[in-house]
Amino acid sequence: MKRRDFIYLSGMSASAMMLARMQATGRPIEQEMALYNAIDAKAKKELADVALNAAKSKGATYADVRIGRYLNQAIITRENRVQNVANTESYGVGIRVIANGCWGFAATNDVTRDGMAKTAERAVAVAKANAILGGAPVQLAPQKGYGEVSWKTPMERNSFEVPIKEKVDLLLSCNAAAMTGGASFVNSSLFSVNEQKYFASTDGSYIDQDVHRIYPNFGVTKIDAASGDFETRSSLASPRGMGYEYVIPKAEEKVTGVVTRYKDRYDMLEDIKAATENAKQKLSAKTVEPGKYDLVLDPSHLWLTIHESVGHPTELDRVLGYEANFAGTSFLTLDKWKTGKFNFGSKNVNVTGDKLQPGSLGAVGYDDEGVKTGKWDIIKDGILVNYQATRDQAHVIGLDHSQGCCYADSWDSVQFQRMPNVSLQPGKTPLSVDNMIKNVEKGIYIIGDGSFSIDQQRYNFQFGGQLFYKIENGKIAGMLNDVAYQANTQEFWNSCAAVCDKNDFRLGGSFSDGKGQPQQVSAVSHGSSTALFKGVNVINTKRKIG
Repeated sequence: MKRRDFIYLSGMSASAMMLARMQATGRPIEQEMALYNAIDAKAKKELADVALNAAKSKGATYADVRIGRYLNQAIITRENRVQNVANTESYGVGIRVIANGCWGFAATNDVTRDGMAKTAERAVAVAKANAILGGAPVQLAPQKGYGEVSWKTPMERNSFEVPIKEKVDLLLSCNAAAMTGGASFVNSSLFSVNEQKYFASTDGSYIDQDVHRIYPNFGVTKIDAASGDFETRSSLASPRGMGYEYVIPKAEEKVTGVVTRYKDRYDMLEDIKAATENAKQKLSAKTVEPGKYDLVLDPSHLWLTIHESVGHPTELDRVLGYEANFAGTSFLTLDKWKTGKFNFGSKNVNVTGDKLQPGSLGAVGYDDEGVKTGKWDIIKDGILVNYQATRDQAHVIGLDHSQGCCYADSWDSVQFQRMPNVSLQPGKTPLSVDNMIKNVEKGIYIIGDGSFSIDQQRYNFQFGGQLFYKIENGKIAGMLNDVAYQANTQEFWNSCAAVCDKNDFRLGGSFSDGKGQPQQVSAVSHGSSTALFKGVNVINTKRKIG
């Protein structure tokens, strides 16, 4: 394979994986079909009651039903052409029960009264078969029924109602701006997701939710013809739990700095122009001298470090070893939490779990086992105080309620513990990014996420980024390249010396975080303000060519 082909294919890998996921889990449809075929809540309630009654009649002591319609759209472009437009729909029901103290699950795309009853009976049979193996019975945290309620992602414009031509025009205009600016290659994409989810349980809940997410993305590559070297820069956009309005920037939200940003919107055209220039600048940027540096980490970078070193190790199922075979375990074992004194980080480190953050990927009114969502402390003043738990895990850590951390990526997937929005809280003392940099003598300002590596217990890690700027005596002193930092989780978070105030708080996030066997993906946001970490070990990652 020629190197230029490798560069291009690597840049498209994330888009291709998302498209493959869509094609594997749904049938192709026309965009117009996405706006129809929805079933009203009354009809879904009648169907759900058939399943709940059938499960109870066969001996279930608890049952829940999830009727789901999942819509996905992907538009993928390269340079001056459209490579793919895909719309998929997936519709069916998953039924989960407890019988003889054990879980059972079954799913079907036959969403009729007869199909619901047969699937519920099959779920009970699975539970009873599981019970033969023995083991401790399932302990569910108490959960009141909410009756008939609904929740919808707050949005101004449904992405599925926007004509494909309008979206294609946006992407191709961005590509054209990059090529005019000197890019060698450019690709761009726009993903839209709509989860129409209906939940019912024997607790007495009938919950109708309409969840929307959107993800604009691009990759720009610049090749130096003389040396054959190349540099890239990807979009600094965060996927969001919003409608199409996310890609329509508001002038009043614009904040200028080393890179221009918008607090809650995204200007794709402005970002791709800047990315093209950044890629050219990176070709002549000085390679970093390894050593200890103070790091100023932008939220567009820090979200990934939070995700990997805080979000994953505080998942209770990992702590308990349930994910050991596939995703690993956690260094944050129960004995550390039980002391109430485990020093996770400095006193500047306050991390919350939150399923209510407006515009976030994880924002829902209720989780996938009917628990009303909320916000709670995970790290408080640097001390580990809690985990992420579901109804059948709550008793392990002495909770009398679930934290609403249950999710399934499809109607035919069993729901299990998934990460909420896990965010570093902003500092309480007024502090801007400029003032933070003024207090750094020898440092590096890192923007955007890059490659990373972290061990199975989420302890030892290495993170790169997209843009690196040298800080000398309180001032930006030019661009650097080939930067990555290494630390262990506890050492790193204890080096957190300051966090900017709430005016700088922004969301980053993952559109397709994998977990479980069979694997499922979920979308989750991580917010923070820019943060300062003192004396972190930086290495040089310069490529060896030839």
